[in-house]
Amino acid sequence: MLLLFSTGLYAQLAYPPTRTVESPDTYWGKTYNDSYRWLENIKSKEVEDWFKAQADFSKSTLDKIAVKDSLVKEWMSLDKLKPASYSDIIYKGTRLFYKKTKGGENVGKLYYRQGWDGQEKLLFDPSTYREGVVTTIQSIIPSLDGKKIALGLSAAGAEVSELRVLNVDTDRLLPDSIYPSWFGPIGWTLDNLSFFYFSQKTADNKSPEFELNTKTRLHKLGSDPANDIDFFSNESYPDLHIAPNELPFASIDGTYPEYIFASLGNVRNEMRVFYAPTNEMASGKINWKVLCETSDSLVRGMEYHGDKVYAITLKDAPKYKLVATSIEHPDWSRAETILPEDRDALQYIVKSKDYLLSVYSNGIVSRIVSYHFTDGKSSEVPLPMSGTADVLCPDRHTNHFLVTITAWTSPPAWYDYDADTHSFAKSMFNSEVSYPGFENLTSEEVEVPGHDGTTIPLSIIYKKGLQRDGKNCCLLNGYGAYGISITPSFSILRSVALRGVVLAYAHVRGGSEKGDSWYKAGYKSTKPNTWKDFISCGEYLVKNGYTSPSKLSGTGTSAGGILISRAITERPDLFGAAICNVGCANAMRLEFTPNGPANIPEFGTVKDSVECLALYEMDGVQHVRKGVEYPAVICVGGWNDPRVVAWQPGKFAAAIQNASTSGKPVLMMVNYDSGHFTEDKEVTFRNFASQFSFVLWQTGHPDFQPSR
Repeated sequence: MLLLFSTGLYAQLAYPPTRTVESPDTYWGKTYNDSYRWLENIKSKEVEDWFKAQADFSKSTLDKIAVKDSLVKEWMSLDKLKPASYSDIIYKGTRLFYKKTKGGENVGKLYYRQGWDGQEKLLFDPSTYREGVVTTIQSIIPSLDGKKIALGLSAAGAEVSELRVLNVDTDRLLPDSIYPSWFGPIGWTLDNLSFFYFSQKTADNKSPEFELNTKTRLHKLGSDPANDIDFFSNESYPDLHIAPNELPFASIDGTYPEYIFASLGNVRNEMRVFYAPTNEMASGKINWKVLCETSDSLVRGMEYHGDKVYAITLKDAPKYKLVATSIEHPDWSRAETILPEDRDALQYIVKSKDYLLSVYSNGIVSRIVSYHFTDGKSSEVPLPMSGTADVLCPDRHTNHFLVTITAWTSPPAWYDYDADTHSFAKSMFNSEVSYPGFENLTSEEVEVPGHDGTTIPLSIIYKKGLQRDGKNCCLLNGYGAYGISITPSFSILRSVALRGVVLAYAHVRGGSEKGDSWYKAGYKSTKPNTWKDFISCGEYLVKNGYTSPSKLSGTGTSAGGILISRAITERPDLFGAAICNVGCANAMRLEFTPNGPANIPEFGTVKDSVECLALYEMDGVQHVRKGVEYPAVICVGGWNDPRVVAWQPGKFAAAIQNASTSGKPVLMMVNYDSGHFTEDKEVTFRNFASQFSFVLWQTGHPDFQPSR
């Protein structure tokens, strides 16, 4: 009775009014109406006021769910049990640097050791950098001698960094300060007196110029940044025909100092790389040579050793293979096959002094193959446990690797791997931890029949003893873009499963769990497979008693906004609630956002007739229809988000609010203290507690019903 009363109470609350103004576009002979184009003027007071009203409405609604705050406290308490987490581990000179976040800490701090076994010393605490501003260390690039560190410091989740340089010996920041830089410092010169960094015209992540015509610049310590060299860009090298939406990166690999390497990136997977002898830097004008073009089909990384360059290719290998060619005279059409295509998809390669480790995955379990540069022999590396493996080599002058392995219900375990002796040992970064109740969780992997007969992998996590009677609330997560796979990893947020909630992860097409063909089967014109696979997974969960439509929630984040917005507009009857978290829900307008041009290779452009039609199919806003009983929806936007501007989920929320006849609430939550994400744990926990509480309220979980 309480559920019916509460649901009805909120259904009658009036949303902040949203006017409609038709702004039609005609592409290729067809007109597409857009009633909410005015919300794209995000700097106008009217639009700012609309978002603020929506945020206030969402907060007042969610604040009535008392358990939301208890969930934050639960996660904060579990986080205090958590051992320190580590990232950006790198060895330079005689020093080991790393970012460390202790259990219970909101943001990570920079530490170092003199040698691997030296005493740990705190080097930089970002919380002391600027009073009243949550600052995070976005990037860490030590000089080759380990005496200085270039830092990228970001505020409020905006990801746009201020660059500072820290003198390790004196523990003091040098006067040099550069702003803005999205990707921060890139690398140092061989004399340790200058560093390369990513440069852009504006820090305004709502500006269309945000990521167009960017550059790699070179800064000499102590000099005026206004005089920094335009080292690599279309402006400095117009003959290379660098497109406005290609992001230029240039640097020197300290373990391969003979050459400077420059790459052009965006969301396109195929690499475009140039190189030149390092001594050409003194000439003031570099004669760049082509190392590879996109037509060479090289993806997922490149390493250099001796007289060869090693790379992963998808040419004639849908699950990828490792090849090599001459560094002086590269010819990828005749490249030597080092490791042929395997049963699992090759994910990435990691170089050490004498070895190249290739990491494979079937989407759930990782494997590692070791290749020796000198004798050319390869062998499988027996892992100490099963799960998702992450491999890095902090000091590439050695054969010492760090390997972390995790699973859905197993916290990460850290190992040292000695490639010379083929042996594993627990790393100094490893700490044993036990989370109360998590021993009662289990996971299973199933294959789900898809709409076209293709089987879709689905991971399901739940509390042991679960009754498959259709009465369980279930949260189904999916992504499906860029060839990024959802692989098992541990999260304390899964404590919600201890309340009887089923958590499921759909490995839909658009990822690369089954290789490049799996990725391309959810790409541009084949993108409908992404949300249709998600729908098939939802149907499987219902058919097999894990949940029922009224208790099933779907969630998609970022590019997963395409998945969730189209899943609920195509099958509103299948879902009780949905989360569009910083989601791309208006695909036809994506290329007109600050981050849009770089995403054209992934999703397409309205300037192409075929791609325009594909974008229409992906567009959740375009598929909202009046008079339809849509599920309850919570859309989330990050006000400082440089990747998905807040009006993308905002327009979807407005459309559903004005169209749905179900009486179920539709909220537009705005995080003014974060961007696409934030390192700040408390902000993150509040964000997800609100999302989980909303959908569990709407799908009838007794713990999440609001007070009157």
